[in-house]
Amino acid sequence: MRHEPGGVVSGGVASEALRKEMAIRCKKNKVESGNLSMNEQDAVTSGERKVNADEDDVTTDSDTIPLLKRFEERWAACAPLLRPGLMLMVFFAALWLLHHEFKTMKYAEVVASFHALSNGEILAAIGFTAANFMVLIGYDWFGVKLVKHEVTGRQVATAALLSYAFSNSLGVFLGGAPVRARLYSSWGMPSHEIVRLVLVIGVAFWLGLFSLAGTLFVFAPFEIPAKFHLPVSTSRPFGIGLLLMTVIFLVICGIRRSPLRIGSVNLQPPPLKIAVAQMLVAMADFILAAATLYVLLPSDVVIDFLPFVAIFVLAVFVALVSHVPGGLGVLELVLITMLPGGADDLVGALIAFRIIYYLLPLIIGVGTISFASIRQHQGKITGVVSGGLRWANIISPPIITGAVFVVGLVMLVSGTLPPSAGKLELIRNWLPLPLVEVSHFLGSVIGAVLIVLSRALQRRIDAAWWLTIAMLSAGVLVSLLKGFAWEQAILVAIMLVALLPCRQYFFRHGRIFAASWSVRWLIALAMTAGLIVWLILFSYRHVEYNNELWWSFAYGKTGEAPRALRAAVGGASVMVIVGLMQLFRTTGKMPDPATDEEIDRVESIIANDEDTAANLALLGDKRFIFDGDDQAFVMFGCEGSSWISMGDPVGPKEAADDAAWRFREACDAQGKWPVFYQVDESSLSRYIEMGLSLLKLGEEAKVPLENYSLKTCSRSVRRNHKKSLESGLRLEIVPQKDVPAWMPTLKEISDAWLGEKAAAEKGFSLGFFDETYLLRYDMAIVFDQDRPIAFANVWKGGTGVELSIDLMRHPPEAPRSVMEFLFIELMLWGHEAGYQWFSLGMAPLSGVDSHRLGPAWNRVSNLVYRHGEHFYNFQGLRAYKEKFHPVWFPKYLASPGGLATPQVLANVSTLISGGLIRLVKR
Repeated sequence: MRHEPGGVVSGGVASEALRKEMAIRCKKNKVESGNLSMNEQDAVTSGERKVNADEDDVTTDSDTIPLLKRFEERWAACAPLLRPGLMLMVFFAALWLLHHEFKTMKYAEVVASFHALSNGEILAAIGFTAANFMVLIGYDWFGVKLVKHEVTGRQVATAALLSYAFSNSLGVFLGGAPVRARLYSSWGMPSHEIVRLVLVIGVAFWLGLFSLAGTLFVFAPFEIPAKFHLPVSTSRPFGIGLLLMTVIFLVICGIRRSPLRIGSVNLQPPPLKIAVAQMLVAMADFILAAATLYVLLPSDVVIDFLPFVAIFVLAVFVALVSHVPGGLGVLELVLITMLPGGADDLVGALIAFRIIYYLLPLIIGVGTISFASIRQHQGKITGVVSGGLRWANIISPPIITGAVFVVGLVMLVSGTLPPSAGKLELIRNWLPLPLVEVSHFLGSVIGAVLIVLSRALQRRIDAAWWLTIAMLSAGVLVSLLKGFAWEQAILVAIMLVALLPCRQYFFRHGRIFAASWSVRWLIALAMTAGLIVWLILFSYRHVEYNNELWWSFAYGKTGEAPRALRAAVGGASVMVIVGLMQLFRTTGKMPDPATDEEIDRVESIIANDEDTAANLALLGDKRFIFDGDDQAFVMFGCEGSSWISMGDPVGPKEAADDAAWRFREACDAQGKWPVFYQVDESSLSRYIEMGLSLLKLGEEAKVPLENYSLKTCSRSVRRNHKKSLESGLRLEIVPQKDVPAWMPTLKEISDAWLGEKAAAEKGFSLGFFDETYLLRYDMAIVFDQDRPIAFANVWKGGTGVELSIDLMRHPPEAPRSVMEFLFIELMLWGHEAGYQWFSLGMAPLSGVDSHRLGPAWNRVSNLVYRHGEHFYNFQGLRAYKEKFHPVWFPKYLASPGGLATPQVLANVSTLISGGLIRLVKR
């Protein structure tokens, strides 16, 4: 049974306005006679080669721009708080209602109810949980069949079992970057297929929920308590509605083949056979999960299995709607309200269910990751097995983050609860009172510190790993000394053993408290504090509060409430101190424009990077954030609510990861959206881990040069090249030291090009004419006889692997074939010089899949790509580059996703165009 259905890792929204903007902006570049127009040729070579969609314009009334901008800014500020705020309200409301339900119950009765469970009942619950997790594999199995991606059965089982083991308990931490996405991504599944898979699984879950609930609500109805004041007395009317929706969906699956549009949502259901199979898997999932709790119910709760399953499904539905992680408090409230018998009878079974169904799989999953890490660290796996366990590197950090949070929460909860009656005598006889008091207090402090450290572990801080090891070690000791809490000591020890071999995942040098706390983490802290306060009020409701409690130190029941109060204050003090540090720390200002010293550091890093696009850092229009050792950097620009990184961080992988996280943290501190524009598919796991969503922008064309020659080109390319040579064209590579003498001539050519296009210079993702920038490079100049007619600055990868050009200009009277001639000659030159690749830049929207289960952005993009020839030659641009027989590499946008996507795309477009006014006027 899943409590985190859906879970997106990629996707977004593309509004109708965005599509119109793209179409209007491209209207000038229409194809003539099936050949590439001059404007489109310029798009390939003069900087627009990077992303032609960069120039997306809008035709907007200038009077409405300030109003729209204010609305977007206010929405950007409020939208991230709406769902967390609602979640927090529901959680606290559930705690208040549970407090009302438990008003006559004592803590001793809860303990007695829990210990009343027999070993047979516990073993049966464990057996049903194991069977349930086996059934959960079916979600992924049928999802992969529908996606039609080659994945082994072992990989499917691994993804399903680990995903559900962690998402049930840690969904609040994994959020937009679930374990499933990391795993399938590590096995080579493209992001758009992962999107389909996640959506398919989400549809299966809700289909099973509706079908099972509808069937049971009708044929095994339960009474609706009169206190709800509903117009119906049983669940049967609701069941009829759910069954009707299920039947309609299955009929659509059987008869509809074209996309189904409901408003602005385009939905295509799966084939009928797969839909039915998924429905049966989901129904079995709910039935087995319900059976796990049913066998734990005390004999006083008299209810048949099928009506119980109906109530259980209702509780799951309400928990899902609440968005509270794991349905904590909400699930229990619905079950206690709807089931016969009082809360006194159910609470022990509910606690055991939480431990068996949620905590036990989490412990097993963490142990599995630890085992895989040990095997990899010892080098005992090679070849196929090594590839099969590579997933441990992908999912370990976020899982460990959540598991440490859970262990910290357990220690805080333990600090508020009195010891069992059987341990009181042992404590009195074997442990000195001062040792018990200090250990009890330190246990809660350590729990709070672990919760704080889990945030730093998420950021891969090495110091956080060392401090967590120390806290867990101390946690084992104080768990025993505070009252022989061996259950807690075992749990903490398991986490300690699991964390020890995972040192390599935490490599960043940084301050533990440097990053701002996101809304998601603040909500988690608030829920933790609320739970602790509720437990104290419940456990010691019979104790009348007075100031003397704080100074009472004693064994037995008279000392339990004071110890719990002091422990809660200890844990709260840690969180308050951290909160004050966050409140009063200097958030820093926006990085200043690059200094000469920074440019020198950037240039030295670029000199060792093979990606030619890294040279965009030297344009002079970007700001920089470096890693801790100045080995890598993020180059970015600021526009509206977004800080936009141009491409992936530049530098070695680990240093680049550090730089990316520092950029993300700087964005959090300033309240801006982190955006990574034009990133490679090989680095997507980095952005998934940050909780960002992914949109495919298009594909970059790279021509392999190792065996390149005119013979490998198409006949038309060879013919055009021959004619260009016969007409007197030739290419000369002017060394960097000789470029200053040519600069006046190059400026004349550039001014003629700009005058003919009636266009202003752009920037950020493409070069512009700036002498300081151009003087850094060799220059490829095309001569007609002895007259220069075109030029391009030559980008050379620092490792001698990749070659490309950035700014290319030519006067209006230049031959139409001049760019193709420059490309061919430069590729031949690169082949002779030993380069392996020549980058032709990106074809926008190329390769964006329009699958019926894909995100809206994919479908709109593919529609524009296939049918937008009247406005812009998207397919012609790809066809032009295809003449050179390139290899295509996907390019993506990583951003917060969701409703922020249109604004992020607008910010990117505005930044590249040089500002909103210039964008609107073009």
